Amino acid sequence: MAKRERGRRALQDEVGRRIQQIDEIGEDGARIRVPAPRPHPRDARGRNWDMAFDNLHGYATSVRAVVDKVRDEFDLNEALENRAPNPFGD
Repeated sequence: MAKRERGRRALQDEVGRRIQQIDEIGEDGARIRVPAPRPHPRDARGRNWDMAFDNLHGYATSVRAVVDKVRDEFDLNEALENRAPNPFGD
């Protein structure tokens, strides 16, 4: 199945939204700064972007699981940044 494509900002927003849903982060009231996704050549799992976080203070495993899940669902397409989102889906 083909992955849906998203621009940098949309991926950053999606990862941030999912991170805030992690129970331990929500309960602690932690604020995690979500970096912009970095493009890279497609890897063995078919992913073409990643994120590098600083100072996760004990949340690294949970945050990495979220990022990897989003990487499996969406491809980064930098051309989408200058296009208005389609309100009816892909």
